[in-house]
Amino acid sequence: MFSQRSLLAGTALVALCLAGTTTTASAQSGPSPSAPGASMLEALQRDLGLSEQQAVTRLANEERAARADSSLNSSLGEAYAGSWLNGDASRLTVATTDPAQTEAIKAQGARPLVVARTLAQLNAAKDRLDQAAEGAKAGAALWYVDVPTNSVVIKAADQAAGEALAAAAGVDAGTVRVEVSGEQPQPFMNIIGGAAYYIGSSRCSIGFSVTRGSTPGFVTAGHCGRAGARTTNPTGTFQGSSFPGNDYAWVATPGHTPQPWVRGSGGANVIVRGSAQAVVGASICRSGSTTGWRCGVIQQHNTSVRYSQGTVSGLTRTTVCAQPGDSGGSFISGSQAQGVTSGGSGNCTTGGTTYHQPVNEILSAYGLTLRVG
Repeated sequence: MFSQRSLLAGTALVALCLAGTTTTASAQSGPSPSAPGASMLEALQRDLGLSEQQAVTRLANEERAARADSSLNSSLGEAYAGSWLNGDASRLTVATTDPAQTEAIKAQGARPLVVARTLAQLNAAKDRLDQAAEGAKAGAALWYVDVPTNSVVIKAADQAAGEALAAAAGVDAGTVRVEVSGEQPQPFMNIIGGAAYYIGSSRCSIGFSVTRGSTPGFVTAGHCGRAGARTTNPTGTFQGSSFPGNDYAWVATPGHTPQPWVRGSGGANVIVRGSAQAVVGASICRSGSTTGWRCGVIQQHNTSVRYSQGTVSGLTRTTVCAQPGDSGGSFISGSQAQGVTSGGSGNCTTGGTTYHQPVNEILSAYGLTLRVG
């Protein structure tokens, strides 16, 4: 398992804008960047109720879990059914539909669990819900693949609305679980002046610095602007944008210097080292101009959310809080870029849920290279 011993051994469409991430495509002054250090540890301690040592241990556990999960995802093949960490990230569980694979899972230090459905089957069921939702007028607020329960969860205002979506999709009743919820995700929109970059009178946040060929730029939320829209501070142009369906975009900023940094707590910079996707249950932090540096844990990958503008699919659901003005900016786990803020519900006073668009999908869609340190 992930023990201390093992650790020591080894536009304005809806501007859901998250400004204040210093992963900008322009040269910026400020504190020197650092690896996940003081700022991330302090935020994890504050938001997850951890001691400094617990935060350090958690990050090390999560890094080890990511390596084990990557290896098992490949070796288990079609039988792989997902993975997740427990509450304190001390134990990784890996699910499989093949009982013969349990020893291989144990050999990687993880707990095996034999389940009925593969991750591919769950994703396929969720894809059918996405397709069915396009023609629906109302009902479910969000739906996602929930690997710990080996099911697809639909959250809706009432049971009937959730069941109606499942029926329209023709998904097997045993695969879907409806949960009655008052959650109504909305893009974090703020059409006011502020920090970060601007699209007319709207403001959004820089996600991560990127390049395409020799052209520098940054990724952000798609609802912040359409292709061709102009930005200021830094000056740039939206080269591509997708919303709804997806919620991502990239902005070219010629003449600026892209830096591999995310603004952490107290203005300190955190270096981006890569973009390996963290597993369910891992800690994750978000940087935004309204609420600053906030942390939580990953709840689910591959979530579909219905905004008033339409459904956005393939999002990651987290317990990180956010508020209007906190959109388009960076989600990072350890030193690994995870995605750009899309929207959510709640706030940072009472607590909330926030969704991000995975960064690797954006990089692939536009042929971008993430700026890393």
